[in-house]
Amino acid sequence: MKNLFLTLLIALTLAAAPARAELRVDITKGVAEPIPVAIVDFYAKDPAQTQAGADLASVIRANLHRSGLFAPIDPSAFIQSAAALQLQPRFADWRALNAQALVSGAVELQPDGRLRVEFRLWDVLGEQQMVGLAYFTPANNWRRIAHIIRDAVYKRITGEEGYFDTRIVYVAESGPATKRIKRLAIMDQDGANHRFLTDGRSLVLTPRFSPSTQEITYLAYYRNQPRVYLLNIDTGREEVLGDFPGMTFAPRFSPDGRRVVMSLSQDGNSNIYTMNLQTRQVRRITDNPAIDTSPSYAPDEKQIVFNSDRGGTQQLYVMNADGSNVRRISFGKGRYATPVWSPRGDLIAFTKFLEGSFYIGVMRPDGTGERLLSESYLEEGPTWAPNGRVLMFYRQDRMDKSGQGARARLYSVDLTGRNLQIVPTPGDASDPAWSPLIP
Repeated sequence: MKNLFLTLLIALTLAAAPARAELRVDITKGVAEPIPVAIVDFYAKDPAQTQAGADLASVIRANLHRSGLFAPIDPSAFIQSAAALQLQPRFADWRALNAQALVSGAVELQPDGRLRVEFRLWDVLGEQQMVGLAYFTPANNWRRIAHIIRDAVYKRITGEEGYFDTRIVYVAESGPATKRIKRLAIMDQDGANHRFLTDGRSLVLTPRFSPSTQEITYLAYYRNQPRVYLLNIDTGREEVLGDFPGMTFAPRFSPDGRRVVMSLSQDGNSNIYTMNLQTRQVRRITDNPAIDTSPSYAPDEKQIVFNSDRGGTQQLYVMNADGSNVRRISFGKGRYATPVWSPRGDLIAFTKFLEGSFYIGVMRPDGTGERLLSESYLEEGPTWAPNGRVLMFYRQDRMDKSGQGARARLYSVDLTGRNLQIVPTPGDASDPAWSPLIP
């Protein structure tokens, strides 16, 4: 990752009233009503920076709203000004608006061209400051500061790590169904800073981030042959991991970034293989006449989940990382596919097909606690946010009688299943992969 010259400056403190019961939300139990929160445009002493302050607040507002946990209050209702907030909130004014939390801040351009951004999170009911931080950053990096502030707010109120300072890589699709162009694209998790990584001359599939967020592994067809690539996002340097005769499916990094696990089809038989990225040594870890595919490591790298039809139908299985001790974990009705282990290790996400519909769901690694979060005509390819509390996937609409309308789009959903959101992309989109938090 390029050095973004982001500098945490200081922790800001102000005198506050004696501590009362602190504002806190347990998101593991679901939230019936979002928390009303006031996010004020960041104050700028220099009028030339007023727009920067408004932009910061606007991005924070939008993304906290998308999380489903917060309900930003309309700024037109605010009583206290951004300038007055630099001294101390008038908590009674904010309680009158039903605000439970308040975010305020300030921006100032430094002589060296950097932007100084400070923010404070206030517990309105408790009349106390919960967080106060300031940053130096290049002026054109303001959007990432907004992501970092949102993560700080999310973490302080929920106790969970945020997921806003992240990126999404996905397959951007265009053209008619009979001649589809598929390119790799990357963007911030909210759809901003979108750019293409490949030119569309080769069909690309299943991009996946490395644990460092700097590299992506993906599958592309070169002269009609499957080839696994490693792409450095920042430098654009592309490296071939290997040409594999037959078919190759879903390469994915191990959590330590040292290996790639994938499914290779040879002589009509699909098995799970690993590749050491230093030595390029390939090792087969399943040996079964069935179709074994879509492998995903557990965070501790001791186990791998995959799907297989070795029991007669497509189901989920877990095995040790060396291929031993294979056991089935899915026993519900329907077929199961595309399993992905949560970065927390507590859940496995999957796609399920049952009675003509597709579902995105989760279960515990032992197969218990199955929950279905989303249903549609066609949806698949779940990917986890780095905090393990939100999933992204893609959904394709049903084609109409004229053969039109089968649009593919990205969606996100939290573990309650209540907060389903469309993720904006310029065109059709599939196969998303969520990055770890950006260093």
